[in-house]
Amino acid sequence: MPLAYVHARFGGPEVEHFADLPRPAPGPGQLLVAVRAAGVNPVDWKRRSGRRPRGAPVVRLPAVMGGEAAGEVVAVGSGVAGFAVGDAVLGGPLTGGYARFTLFAADAVVRKPPEVAWTDAAVLPIAAATGYGAVRQLGLRAGATLLVTGVGGGVGVAAAQVAAHLGLTVVGSASAGKREFVESLGVRHVASGPGLTARVRAAAPQGIDGVLDLVGGEVLREAAALVADPAKVVSGADREAVGALGGAPVGPVRDPALLGAVVELVRAGALDPRVTRVVPFAQAPEAVRAVEGGHTVGKVVLEMPPAP
Repeated sequence: MPLAYVHARFGGPEVEHFADLPRPAPGPGQLLVAVRAAGVNPVDWKRRSGRRPRGAPVVRLPAVMGGEAAGEVVAVGSGVAGFAVGDAVLGGPLTGGYARFTLFAADAVVRKPPEVAWTDAAVLPIAAATGYGAVRQLGLRAGATLLVTGVGGGVGVAAAQVAAHLGLTVVGSASAGKREFVESLGVRHVASGPGLTARVRAAAPQGIDGVLDLVGGEVLREAAALVADPAKVVSGADREAVGALGGAPVGPVRDPALLGAVVELVRAGALDPRVTRVVPFAQAPEAVRAVEGGHTVGKVVLEMPPAP
């Protein structure tokens, strides 16, 4: 009976617990994967609390937490071609990533190259893919300047590196305590908080050509006002507000072609997902609390014990 970390109802941290669940069996077009590592993301605790973005599937309870993972294929469902037992894969699991075993749709995963660590691979399907997709969505030309609000989190970390790889200058807002980390990404750090507009203008006297917003609210409105073309503003934090401002929400990222491009950047050394904390699966509550607190730097990963 594989161990999983679940929530049996919606609410706060008190509804989370470890549970023994039946080992899932792969259906047609599915892979059963022994999880080696799983990324921890804000969306995990938001779903646990009962938040459901428009168009998102209904969460069936009890629900295994975790929206991204990497592991080894241990069984292959009917109709699957191109994958075999023992293959290393990563993607967004169908049955939650905080588990010893989970199911993936075979057409939604990509292979993990040997050069990419399990803990790095596990954090690519959500944050890194979102950051990559958002930068490509903006379509800025080399030499342009991109402002990333909330640059110190997982999405911002990936976006900043992708943007630099494409020849963009990156200015990023984050708390003063994250300055050293942000600057290590090659980003011009500006402190978040009141007066952001003036600090951004001082850091980028040449002007801002595009905005990737990861904060929303008033920060998004201030940032959008810095850009001449509203279409060059995308937000991963405030869909309604960015639309009202003439921009767009970050597009869908559950695309294996997009994820494959991210994996290749990591393999080639052009993108470091900056996993800053690896937590044993037995300490899953502590990992979720760290991310839920909103002050983590880089990515937090759950590392699974070897499959029985």
